[in-house]
Amino acid sequence: MLFADSMSQLWLMYYGVSILVLGAVYLAFAFLPRLARLVLTWAIVGAIWMPASFSLPLVEEGEFYHGWAPSAMVAAVGFLEQDSAAFAGGLTWLLSGVVLGALVGTALWWWRRPSAEADNERTPPADGQSAPAREAGVEPNTRRREPVIG
Repeated sequence: MLFADSMSQLWLMYYGVSILVLGAVYLAFAFLPRLARLVLTWAIVGAIWMPASFSLPLVEEGEFYHGWAPSAMVAAVGFLEQDSAAFAGGLTWLLSGVVLGALVGTALWWWRRPSAEADNERTPPADGQSAPAREAGVEPNTRRREPVIG
């Protein structure tokens, strides 16, 4: 059931709120170049979204609760409780999530980078006019230029 005491609802809310946080993080890194912005944002995505398994002892002797939680939380709780096994497992998954996220950010930058042919088309010829502008008889630097963000 999705509405009462549901782990799936908890994970759904966690991922929903984390998407809002990551949008804010991406906008906060607007002063960085696109590659650094994507790598840092996706590294944070990997840190937030990478799950790790954990186990907690129950009240009855010899019984444990096994579950999944964000790896950052597993590592933090393992550190605070001085549980080296939980800390090592959570930290391993956390670091792997950061590396995987950074690789995804690099791949997105690589996929969406401007090609060399597009750069050649954008550079003006020696006389300062593009071919369509010369054909139309437009003087150099009189064409409207659209603003570019980022």
